[in-house]
Amino acid sequence: MAEMSVPTASLQSFPKSPLCSPSTRKFNSSYDRSTILSPIPRFCLISKYNSFRFCAAAVKAASSPRRNTKEPMLPPYNVLITGGSKGIGYALAKEFLKAGDSVIICSRSDERVVSALDKLRVETGKQHVWGTKCDVREGDDVKNLVAFAKQKLKYIDIWQINNAGSNAYSFKPLAEASDEDLIQVVTTNTLGLMICCREAINLMQNQPRGGHIFNIDGAGSDGRPTPRFAAYGATKRSVVHLTKSLQAELEMQDVKNVIVHNLSPGMVTTDLLMSGANTKQAKFFINVLAEPADVVAEYLVPNIRSIPTNGSTKATYIRFLTGLKAYSQIFSRIAFGARRNRYVLED
Repeated sequence: MAEMSVPTASLQSFPKSPLCSPSTRKFNSSYDRSTILSPIPRFCLISKYNSFRFCAAAVKAASSPRRNTKEPMLPPYNVLITGGSKGIGYALAKEFLKAGDSVIICSRSDERVVSALDKLRVETGKQHVWGTKCDVREGDDVKNLVAFAKQKLKYIDIWQINNAGSNAYSFKPLAEASDEDLIQVVTTNTLGLMICCREAINLMQNQPRGGHIFNIDGAGSDGRPTPRFAAYGATKRSVVHLTKSLQAELEMQDVKNVIVHNLSPGMVTTDLLMSGANTKQAKFFINVLAEPADVVAEYLVPNIRSIPTNGSTKATYIRFLTGLKAYSQIFSRIAFGARRNRYVLED
């Protein structure tokens, strides 16, 4: 997240109030200063930032210690991946391990955690990977996950959130969706994301090294419709909004050592995606645009690791499937028949 830089600003008097005089823009001496609980700036800055928001940030900064101290973040990194027992989460964990990082994964199933840990150690030859059971929809579970991470690694540099996303393996019109399916999708993808972000921020802002949070989006995050999985698309759209809101909150609170990013893996041939390959349109786009989790992770992990390595404090949106790449692959398919029947047989 970029540090807040204020452009050339002008002074503006406070509105009429017992606190200030419009003519002098200073506090009235007759006002009872004993009622002021913290130092308040004597003027507001009018800039591209909302003046009320900026003044609120100034009051907050004046009344609480600034969390600006940050030690250099050098590799290897400590990485926590929610939903890291399968799919894109598992592939990302494998790539971080191959890069020499230490990794913690979690899942709602003890059995999946144990199985994933065994496979990761065999496939990478690395032993510095741990896992624990965690339901991201439960605040106490996520708090216990943080305690587990601190016990094993002391601190977390990179927390990848929302690999635990769900569409309840349901592809049907919203009118036909059950209460249980809708609750699972929304609580996992939205509530779980919020809880994990809250705990990640609370953890990282007190770490000397700070930390980077990567929220993973999905279909629907760009605002395009997602028929047959409308609830899933709506929750993924909320990922982008939440990330922007958290960036603004951290800026207002003068927290510079925690940066929240977006991560877009595109279409990944996981069980989640392939379970919806039962229409002509779905088969077309899966064959043309989707890639295996390992291919996506091989691209994403170096880009993720480059951010702390370069000391960047700017919020970043890392995309695997860019618009240019998507249009190019669609054109190749239409013009030359490329990628036909690549994963599923088309009619």
